[in-house]
Amino acid sequence: MNTIKHKVKKMNYRVEKDTMGEIKVPADRQWGAQTQRSLENFKIGWEKMPIEIIRAFGVLKKAAALTNAELGVLSAEKATAIAAACDQILAGELDAEFPLSVWQTGSGTQSNMNVNEVVARLTNLHPNDDVNKGQSSNDTFPTAMHIAAVTMTEDCLLPAIGKLSATFQELSARYMDIVKIGRTHLQDATPLRLGHEIGAWRTMLDETGDMIHAALKSVRQLGLGGTAVGTGLNTHPDFAVKSAAKITEISGHEFTTAPDKFHALTSKDGLVHLHGAFKALAADLMKIANDVRWLSSGPRSGLGELIIPENEPGSSIMPGKVNPTQCEALTMVAAQVMGNDVIVGIAASQGNFQLNVFMPVLAYNVLQSIRLLADSIVSFNDNCATGIQPNEQVIRRHLEDSLMLVTALTPKLGYEKAAEIAKRAHREGITLREATTAMGVLSEAEFDTLVDPAKMV
Repeated sequence: MNTIKHKVKKMNYRVEKDTMGEIKVPADRQWGAQTQRSLENFKIGWEKMPIEIIRAFGVLKKAAALTNAELGVLSAEKATAIAAACDQILAGELDAEFPLSVWQTGSGTQSNMNVNEVVARLTNLHPNDDVNKGQSSNDTFPTAMHIAAVTMTEDCLLPAIGKLSATFQELSARYMDIVKIGRTHLQDATPLRLGHEIGAWRTMLDETGDMIHAALKSVRQLGLGGTAVGTGLNTHPDFAVKSAAKITEISGHEFTTAPDKFHALTSKDGLVHLHGAFKALAADLMKIANDVRWLSSGPRSGLGELIIPENEPGSSIMPGKVNPTQCEALTMVAAQVMGNDVIVGIAASQGNFQLNVFMPVLAYNVLQSIRLLADSIVSFNDNCATGIQPNEQVIRRHLEDSLMLVTALTPKLGYEKAAEIAKRAHREGITLREATTAMGVLSEAEFDTLVDPAKMV
């Protein structure tokens, strides 16, 4: 009988020590005892602390060290060393050193200590006394959340919105001369211009973009300097204001110190407000994507008024089938963001006394929404929206066949007589012109003068 021998890779460890005693840490890792304890105690799910939070901690720790040096409470040598290690974090050179689960302590303390320990080991400093000087997890994690949210929104999401808005603006102008039938309640309505329909999509993006930009105002306020409960214990009186200015300088994004640190540590209303604007954007994106896939449905048995790019085969069994895949991806993202909004609201409600204890899951959902929205908008723009074309033959046929053109007769004939004409045309399968002349109401010439779709828009 053959036996299979598995080679077990021998792991080399070093012994780290914290206030709870000794613990083995993989020798090739830069983290310390508290990070290792978190790894061993929270083996939950596959969701890891977003790297954007770690980047934000890199900005925060660098700003704190440089500020403390300016205030004379940390040596220039230590501050310089901490700043250099943080630059490595910001450059993405140490991503593997931040392995902790989202599902950890609700204050994010373990991720704060993860950063402290990595920086401390790289600089041969103390994680608490030096790297975390003048700080608490209770004010650093909320600060990191705000830095990450503002940075991602301004660097990724708002530019993506602007890109799709510009595409719709160009399409709106290009197709403004095309008159088509409108639809309300999924039924025929009076005409409008295709440019008007697409222009409304652009306005939706611009409006929600403005909402997001306005909502960033409160997220720019940072809790750093409040330490454990908002009193600023063990922090220099000028630390909060100066560190916020330093974070602005390092990140390139505008931040200010929160005027009420007690509020900043326990309330997450700013992120709820911001994510509410994300939900509004998601709702508009759902509508836009559904409009596009309905209007492009077919190609022969649907509405078929728009032609969208054919990017990949749509079926494993039906040859030649092409689906509106970009629309489907965008609507799935919209659904996810709407679901995330529920989590954000519940998490923000858990600000018991002086500290919110749902911050990791709050951060995870806010940042996921930003990333998904930004990526899906760019994908939809590049792979669908820029290639939208009208099927003018189908648009013209739908327009000419519509019964709701009868609305143009209402001022002359009245609502009831116009309704009688529309119902007869529909019942007998004839045109409005034929129904009108058959009823002896108007001549064909009079009908053509009154019912001109181009004059109805």
